[in-house]
Amino acid sequence: MVKCVHITNLIQKSRIASSVSVADQRSMVHLTRFFFTGNTRTPSRRTTGVLSRLKQHPSKMAANGSSTASKSSNNAGGKPTGPTAEQVVGNFQRMRQEQRGMASKASEFEMENNEHSLVIETLKEVDPSRKCFRLVGGVLVERTVKEVLPALENNKEQITKIIETLSSQMQTKGRELTEYREKYNIRLVGEGEGEGQSADSRDSEGGASKGGTGVLVS
Repeated sequence: MVKCVHITNLIQKSRIASSVSVADQRSMVHLTRFFFTGNTRTPSRRTTGVLSRLKQHPSKMAANGSSTASKSSNNAGGKPTGPTAEQVVGNFQRMRQEQRGMASKASEFEMENNEHSLVIETLKEVDPSRKCFRLVGGVLVERTVKEVLPALENNKEQITKIIETLSSQMQTKGRELTEYREKYNIRLVGEGEGEGQSADSRDSEGGASKGGTGVLVS
């Protein structure tokens, strides 16, 4: 009976160790039943092997379980790392590309707006009943001046609004780029070489810069 109690204590201690397999736990339960039922048969080799390991290394198995739990807690409580230099440069290049796309679109609409202004000024000096042709979807359609002129003026107003919207978006994107450059100390190649050298000498004398590691972008 004392032996059965001893085996039960070993099983309870071993359950806190994560290194004990499910098969070993089943063998330990079988071993407990084996002695409690008063079975006189010889236990199997697996059952006796589990018992010998419990006798020799109960504290070691518990220590392994505690060390595993401490490692998991340390990993969970770690501080998140910041973006890498490649990620900083990639985000900066993406923002620059978006700004360039806005500028390209704004330039196209400016040219179209100028063409509308030129045509409107020309049609105002023409007889309203005179025939004119307008290109609609790649097809020339015959209209009169009084029919075409209001449509052109409406289109010009819409294009002007689009240009104003793009200009506002470009200004916002420019401020975001400036803040992003200041945050990560990004410098463009060939930009302010003399100022950069003097600033680098001042930083080397006074210590590291407040923006962290600088990033050079071509």
